Amino acid sequence: MDGYLSEPRDLYRGRALCIVKPKDASEVAKVLALCNERGVAVAPQGGNTGLVGGQTPDASGRQIVLSLQRLDRVREVDPASDAMTLEAGVTLARAQEIAESADRYFPLSLASEGSCTIGGNLATNAGGVHVLAYGAARDLVLGLEVALADGRLLSTLGKLRKDNTGYNLTQLFVGSEGTLGVITAATLKLFPRPRSRAVAFLGLDDPGQALALLNVVKDRAGPALQAFELVPRIGMELVIRHIPGARDPLRAVHPWYALVEIAGFNEGEAERVAASALSHALEAGAARDAAIARSLDQVAALWRLRESLSEAQKREGGSIKHDISVPVERIPEFIAEAGRRVAARFPDARPVPFGHMGDGNIHYNVSQPVDADKAVFLAQWGEMNEVVHGLVHEFCGSISAEHGIGQLKRDLLAKTKDKVALDVMRALKKTLDPNGVLNPGKLL
Repeated sequence: MDGYLSEPRDLYRGRALCIVKPKDASEVAKVLALCNERGVAVAPQGGNTGLVGGQTPDASGRQIVLSLQRLDRVREVDPASDAMTLEAGVTLARAQEIAESADRYFPLSLASEGSCTIGGNLATNAGGVHVLAYGAARDLVLGLEVALADGRLLSTLGKLRKDNTGYNLTQLFVGSEGTLGVITAATLKLFPRPRSRAVAFLGLDDPGQALALLNVVKDRAGPALQAFELVPRIGMELVIRHIPGARDPLRAVHPWYALVEIAGFNEGEAERVAASALSHALEAGAARDAAIARSLDQVAALWRLRESLSEAQKREGGSIKHDISVPVERIPEFIAEAGRRVAARFPDARPVPFGHMGDGNIHYNVSQPVDADKAVFLAQWGEMNEVVHGLVHEFCGSISAEHGIGQLKRDLLAKTKDKVALDVMRALKKTLDPNGVLNPGKLL
């Protein structure tokens, strides 16, 4: 059972009575009905890629892990309606392939897409690199099938784009982390498949210049702008040091970088838009240098630099991570002030802020000092949180932009969330799960 009992960063490790692996929604419902009747708590789990411990059982050994991996059927693909209905255990990478086989595009994209599942993506409202253009997971779902705590199956599945018949129950379960019900299937939105793609890597002086670049590219590319990622030089150095084959795409070294992706729906369109937008940006002083990928291999290499940041930090030693969001226009100010406050409290720690600048989501990770003791550094997690999350609060941001709450941020949520909102959330939990068997100890 070991592979089901801890999460990827090994921050949380639990015990379980057993691992239950139902094959369809009916069996999920029967399992929940039995557990509800007997008072046995259930920890739902998809691909076990979550980073806040939301899928991990507690240490009591009295919970079961409910794995949704066997629920992997494709129920329907309807290109004319731009929709597909998949079961919860379908991996994100397979969902993308299913859409492509129907000449459509499913835009959700995460580093863990080979392992994470649709049910987990929706339960945590996953974000990823294309939120700027298409929104987060909750923006990509039309309907859900959900097993409730008492064993009933609730279905809002359907391909309707307009349905004004009362409460939006679909959105109630997206982001609920298995505390209100277990998602067993979803109807997802599909989009026209881009026919061209341009990816560029740009050298910058600072995050303020990155903001100027973002605005220039948005003005020139409009909805064709798919992704805008911010990378610091220290992050590049860690990737080059620890990831085989990684190298600088630009001749000169720059303090900051941006990874920009533009899509087009005609052959060559993305390349033309990108060339025009980036030329204008360089002329306007919104960037110092730029390299545009000329092949699919170069596209993959540029994205590998960005997607390897977390792995490179892991190999460098301890890293205290923050998945935060602030208003886009305040990102440069936030990064500068966070750097000052972290340096004042932890003089030798190394901030590595990177991520989805286009939608305001920055992974403000802090690597341990060079040659420091990893355990000693990680023991300061709570103190570092106080510094970073305190500043997030001042900037009217969010302590969790895309990873969820789980166990990691449960107590912090209680301190930062609007009190009335928390009361409503607890009331919903009590109504749908009166016996408290659905993922207890998570979120609330």
